[in-house]
Amino acid sequence: MGLDMSIELLTLVMFGSLLVLLMAGLPLAFVTGGLACVFLFVLGDARALNIVPSRIFPLMTNYQLSAIPLFIFMASMLERAGIINDMFDVIYKVLGGLKGGLAAATIIASTVLAAMVGVIGAAVVTMGIIALPAMLKRGYDTKIAMGSIMAGGTLGILIPPSILAIIYAVVAEQSVGELFIGAVIPGLMLSGMYIIYVVVRSYINPVLGPPIPVDERISNREKMRLLGKMSAPIALIVIVLGVIFSGVATPVEAAGIGTFGAFIVAAIHNKLDWPTVREACLTTLKASAMVIWIMFGATIFVGLYVLEGGQQFVQETMQGAGLGPWGILIVMQILLVVLGMFLDWVGILLLCVPIFVPIIKALGAAAFGFDDPNDLVLWFGVLYLVNMQMSFLSPPFGYALFYLRGVAPPSIPMTDIFKAALPFLFLQIVGLVICMMFPWVVTWLPNIVYG
Repeated sequence: MGLDMSIELLTLVMFGSLLVLLMAGLPLAFVTGGLACVFLFVLGDARALNIVPSRIFPLMTNYQLSAIPLFIFMASMLERAGIINDMFDVIYKVLGGLKGGLAAATIIASTVLAAMVGVIGAAVVTMGIIALPAMLKRGYDTKIAMGSIMAGGTLGILIPPSILAIIYAVVAEQSVGELFIGAVIPGLMLSGMYIIYVVVRSYINPVLGPPIPVDERISNREKMRLLGKMSAPIALIVIVLGVIFSGVATPVEAAGIGTFGAFIVAAIHNKLDWPTVREACLTTLKASAMVIWIMFGATIFVGLYVLEGGQQFVQETMQGAGLGPWGILIVMQILLVVLGMFLDWVGILLLCVPIFVPIIKALGAAAFGFDDPNDLVLWFGVLYLVNMQMSFLSPPFGYALFYLRGVAPPSIPMTDIFKAALPFLFLQIVGLVICMMFPWVVTWLPNIVYG
């Protein structure tokens, strides 16, 4: 047999070496998988390496995960077809006359975009390229302009079809459809809070978000014509989400319908040609491969940690600290946001969820005032998604800040990007507290749909 190591020391060594290697800039997928194999060999014997195939195989054969490449493909087809530019253009012209209207338009466009694109980086970068120059040209305050792009871009985590929600549901062994539906109201609530914040601030101080000049505004007839242009992609979103919510199709089948629909939408916009399809396929291949590889590596890593008694150790440590159920929940959420500063979202999910979900289940539904254990897991899932959104916006290492840095004009200092994120981060905390205090915000809709 291999070495005997106390669980405290093992926790320190495993997660310590993980952080050191990540800081050194090695890719997460290979760090987690490689370290796991090293530890398996050190702690066990040749037989212990059997964990590797036994953890990976269920993922490889998991039907739910096939929704991921399909949704990514649907998004990249729509993006290649120029739908996203058109959409911003339409919303921008319809709302341009309001004070703060362009920032509100950015958030609305991001919300619709989130319903097409399950991947965060894409939304922030796309809106940064399209909306930021438009707002700066109109004399918008840079902080409001950048904040609305980053906050809107992170909505992709919450608003279905979200890739993160699919992976969460697979890891937590929960229904993907329920999680999608549970995230709808919190997602729209946050989106609404961002819009209210931007518009109210622009009305108090019109210098922050001036309306576009009268001669550039368009007539109502023109507005209707523009909205007609958007009917195809919006119909696609409505169909995809409609079949999931009505329970007609599983999320995977809906993703298939969406992918087919994306071809039709591209054809309507005269963008269906080989280069478009080829580019979309390549994007999908890269993005899906990255996600799945991280899943493989991280699931072996956590599998080993749980096998060595890591989960009980975490649970006993938290209970031993004299924290009640709510205390444990809050500590978990703080951990998630801190990890979000260092790790990729897929990594955080696969490292934390397999350890956290059983602990939450063990605390029991009654501890949080639920009658149904299913509601508890669903509620925790949505809280988890909101936490991930916060980790994207939290300085100093939030991903959204760096996605935006990549496309923002060089004249804007990084400190301004940090400052731009803070009010929206505060709104996310308010949203999170609302979801925690009033769990029905999360559970009401799924209970209606699934009875």
